[in-house]
Amino acid sequence: MTPFPAVSHAPIVGVGATAARALTAEFARHNAATTAIVAGADHASPVVASAVEALLPGDRLTLVAGERSTADLLRDHIAGLGSWIADRVQVVDTLDEAGQADVVIVGEPLTGTAADVRDLLDRLGKHLADGGVVTLAVPATPGRTGGAAAELFRQGALFGVGSDLVVRNPTPLRVHKLRFTQPETRVAATLAPAYRPSSVPVTRGMHIDSNGVVAAGIALGLAAAARLARPKSRLWLLPALAAAPVAAFFRDPERELPDDPAAVVAASDGRVLSVERMTDERFGPGEFLRIAVFLSVLDVHVNRVPVAGRVADYFVEDGGYANAMTAAAEHNVAAYTVLDTEHGTVAVAQRTGLIARRIVQRVPVGTLVARGERMGLIRFGSRTDVYLPADKAEALVSVNDKVIGGASVIARWL
Repeated sequence: MTPFPAVSHAPIVGVGATAARALTAEFARHNAATTAIVAGADHASPVVASAVEALLPGDRLTLVAGERSTADLLRDHIAGLGSWIADRVQVVDTLDEAGQADVVIVGEPLTGTAADVRDLLDRLGKHLADGGVVTLAVPATPGRTGGAAAELFRQGALFGVGSDLVVRNPTPLRVHKLRFTQPETRVAATLAPAYRPSSVPVTRGMHIDSNGVVAAGIALGLAAAARLARPKSRLWLLPALAAAPVAAFFRDPERELPDDPAAVVAASDGRVLSVERMTDERFGPGEFLRIAVFLSVLDVHVNRVPVAGRVADYFVEDGGYANAMTAAAEHNVAAYTVLDTEHGTVAVAQRTGLIARRIVQRVPVGTLVARGERMGLIRFGSRTDVYLPADKAEALVSVNDKVIGGASVIARWL
């Protein structure tokens, strides 16, 4: 039997706490009993610590020793964590000894060739349950892999259900999540919102989207450059003072979800523009209940999933950039995320506005999404529309009501 991993040798790439959390996110978000495998486990790795921390009473975790550890070291480490952990964690010497799991995590970043990655995915696929997810990481800096990064981007285009860039790591990593068989839609209702490294914590209750970190960094960089170029001028104060409000625009606060499982939450912060019944053949036959919300430049612009489901389709339609508050906004550029849910087809439209020209969507087709999960953002004033099956939902908001994304209940399943 072959030990793990069977890939090309290269300089060791470390995994920090943030990258470990991204790698184990699919395991951690399951509230129902779940099985997971960490292949290439190191007893001192944050990946093992993060997987163990995610354990719930009905979960089972299998650790496969990697190049920097042994099964005996892993067993000693797990035994030292107490009987509650030891009863739920199995340690094996080789991947061949592991059974099937809902989530398979590769604990060491891949630095092999494209052929190595394909061979590894073939091996891992034999241990994935139907609808299961495999998560792997590769260095995100040029020249650190021998083809593994390019191959995983190719695999991601075919089977990807998520890709996270983790900059806060000794070596920046790209974490890929792959699903080779379609999951059951009902599983989405048992999931917690996924952890996303793009949501950078500032305080316990307040995060900033990574777009805001970059924008603020650019502003501060311009201020530093202006100060160096013209030390006697106060011109540098303009970009320096702009950094804080730019970062604040991309604020991403934590939100408390409603307890009612039948509740449909707002996809964004803002003011309700319209509540109407309509038909839209793009989403299927029958009437839809559409609830449109306008976001001003002062609102939080991170968008959230209104209901649990599976992303069945995603498409963008061209158009103009009219004021999002006007009827002409119906023909603006818009990105549509279509969900398959237990109650039927649900769609979320992210519409551009007069100032908004950039839509970010982070939930690829095939992804299982939880209610209230972050799904992307729209920059600088815009609108979100939620389409619900009209015969299965009733609206609980009216025009001009103020709503909070992920927290306010805008409708309820009948």
